[in-house]
Amino acid sequence: MQLFRGFHHAALTTPSAVSIGNFDGVHRGHQAMLALLVNEARHRNLVSCVLTFEPHPRDYFAALQGRPETAPARVAPLRDKLAELARCGVDRAVVLRFDEHLAAMPAQEFIERVLLDGLHARYVLVGDDFRFGARRGGDYALLDAQGGRLGFDVARMNAYEVHAQRVSSSAVRKALAAGDMRLAESLLDRPYAISGHVQHGRKLGRNLGFATLNLRFGHARPAAQGVFAARVHGLQGQPLDGVASLGQRPTVDDTGQMLLETHVFDWNGDAYGKLVRVDLLHKLRDEARYDTLQALTKAIASDVRQARAWFAANQSQLSASRI
Repeated sequence: MQLFRGFHHAALTTPSAVSIGNFDGVHRGHQAMLALLVNEARHRNLVSCVLTFEPHPRDYFAALQGRPETAPARVAPLRDKLAELARCGVDRAVVLRFDEHLAAMPAQEFIERVLLDGLHARYVLVGDDFRFGARRGGDYALLDAQGGRLGFDVARMNAYEVHAQRVSSSAVRKALAAGDMRLAESLLDRPYAISGHVQHGRKLGRNLGFATLNLRFGHARPAAQGVFAARVHGLQGQPLDGVASLGQRPTVDDTGQMLLETHVFDWNGDAYGKLVRVDLLHKLRDEARYDTLQALTKAIASDVRQARAWFAANQSQLSASRI
């Protein structure tokens, strides 16, 4: 998949089939839309293209109002979103920086400058609740009317449901916030996972007897937080079991930075710089602050025992799954 930041690129002159959205989590509803997009692109001899935004528009407006806590928690960092878009067979992803200029762009100008002049759209696919342009002034009806006038087709996809529940990024966030990893997996059609390059840390876990792989989460508020039974991909041929903590490490760090720390059972290799994926399979508990490192060490040891017990109890099910 080709990646472009912005729409002013000579390579984007190829006529395209475009879908627009935030695609946070690339859940089953997104996947159904992308399958339709890719199929239509092939049928029409077009390039399939996803137009998405970073930061999330609601992040931008929440910061503008001085209320960042009102922005939605993030299901996936940009890296993971792009990886899932590629897995869905999309030819191109165009990431637009959502800023003051884009927020103020009228819907008609967005159609003409971005979709037509920038992406050369010949087919546009959107969700049933799609809104765009300054003050969310544009909708499907406007897009459809302008498509007829300007020479591109427009289609709308209705909500996707699983067991009579609408699949949405909000539903995924709610499941992750509740620690319901099975429901999140059902909505995503895969285990909830975070990927990244392993970074050097303070080696505190190693000094406590529980060495960890450290991954940065590129957003201040991940949708899932806490301690999890986890499975790590990318260290060797088969996935490895472990226990992971996603949060701010309140006992040892007061910076507020989000970090995913994973202790891999029975493994002691060199992982620095490697790209790994960590599946968060079962929530054990919320993150907590401890008064001493001794109390923290005791809690980690308990987490390890609980995670091992969970893997032992669910081994047959895990072996039969794709994780």
